[in-house]
Amino acid sequence: MWAVRMEKITKRFGPVVANDAVDFEVAPAEIHCLLGENGAGKTTLMRILFGLYRKDAGEIYVDGKPVSFSGPRDAIAHGIGMVHQHFMLAGRLTVTENIVAGAEPRRGVLLDYAKAREMVREVSERYGLKVDPDAHVESISVGQQQRVEILKALLRGAKVLILDEPTAVLAPQEVGDLFDIMRRLKEGGTTIIFITHKLKETAAISDRVTVLRDGRRVATMNTADASPADLAELMVGRQIVPPARKGHSPDGKVVLELQNVSVRGGLGAGARTGGAGGKARLNNVSLQVRSGEILGIAGVEGNGQLELEEVIVGLRKPTSGRVLLNGRDITRLGPRGIRDMGVACIPSDRLRRGIVDSFSVAQNLILGEQTSAPFAASGILQPRKIVEHAAKIVNMFDVRTASLDQPVGSLSGGNQQKLVVGRELSRGPNLIVAAQPTRGLDIGATDYIHRQLLAMREQGKAILLISAELDEVRALSDRIAVMYEGQIVALRPAEEFTERDLGLLMAGQGVGVAS
Repeated sequence: MWAVRMEKITKRFGPVVANDAVDFEVAPAEIHCLLGENGAGKTTLMRILFGLYRKDAGEIYVDGKPVSFSGPRDAIAHGIGMVHQHFMLAGRLTVTENIVAGAEPRRGVLLDYAKAREMVREVSERYGLKVDPDAHVESISVGQQQRVEILKALLRGAKVLILDEPTAVLAPQEVGDLFDIMRRLKEGGTTIIFITHKLKETAAISDRVTVLRDGRRVATMNTADASPADLAELMVGRQIVPPARKGHSPDGKVVLELQNVSVRGGLGAGARTGGAGGKARLNNVSLQVRSGEILGIAGVEGNGQLELEEVIVGLRKPTSGRVLLNGRDITRLGPRGIRDMGVACIPSDRLRRGIVDSFSVAQNLILGEQTSAPFAASGILQPRKIVEHAAKIVNMFDVRTASLDQPVGSLSGGNQQKLVVGRELSRGPNLIVAAQPTRGLDIGATDYIHRQLLAMREQGKAILLISAELDEVRALSDRIAVMYEGQIVALRPAEEFTERDLGLLMAGQGVGVAS
């Protein structure tokens, strides 16, 4: 008997068929990967199972019995739990308060905090998910927040746990911790549905895999029987051949140079002046990026990568040191001036700095250039030119949108990212700061963007690649700099690093003087 069986599930959003007569079965106590590109229908199918969406056609069975869910409460009552990609937690509340929200033990009209805390302790010990019940959620790591979301589902009796792109927000070490948790849950009898587009993770954790493409199921198989190449071809409908990277000449012109740059003070773009006090976010960083090379920045997120990105593109002023672009000091120049000098930025936070979600797709594709030719003449926008430009980028970068007038906030995260990448690379820059350029993207889009970055490199562009994806850094970079606690702890040709070397350096082990 299947833990869950879905038969001929169909879901439409207007003219778009998100799920087209999809069959999906999950066995008890298995880890089943639901694999596919962005827009393939994975999350839609699971939101139907969790009661967030109503199916237009088809049947759902749980433990062999037909069910019909009018909302998540019905799904939860049947033992279905879901951890969403973007956590639904209240940062100012404690771990305990978040976990029991909606199922609070009460003493009269008040929360019985002692009993709630004991409930959290019991469920966390039962499943081996250690959390501090009294910590405020805003003060714990992303990986710990994910544990809180999982515990919320388990406390409510989830026998089938849906994890939607659970590794998208995690550092490499946290991914390993999550996989350990998943294996323990499986051993305890929990069925796990793991939504992803990452082949390496699919092979590492799942027992079986179902592949969706364009809203249809194209295959279900034992993971051990499928090679990564097979799965990639099933996902995108064609063979994916990793792009060849030509040899690197280290003699290109220095395009970007950081000289002993330090940043102290608060986190993020809000701390624009980099005051003299506070913790060192960047500590005496020096590096060069030459024309015709990709310099990769490897490191666990939170070790100065964000501050490095912000300093280079003018969002933040260093406490000390200089930033040079083609020999010119741009340390005090603002973002517009730096962009006008030929710097493109694929920002690490597309929602805050890459898009305006209420603007249309076409409007977002001319951000920063809306007052310039050919998109404006004498201060008047030129709609035909804007539409032609937008249509070209949407087609080249496979941005899936109903129309160019669609608000960009209604696109999937992956399609928003492709829009930003397309806009920035189409500007013909001399320096490209690519921060997490493929975050949230599926294998087809990732392959395309990798090829575009390599093509830019072959054209003589200088590229600074900041990525939490170690495989991406190793595959694309000519040289790699490892960041740890705001410092460059190693910098040398990519081929001189093994994966183990990089992992140890990223964890602060074997740290010495950067070469």
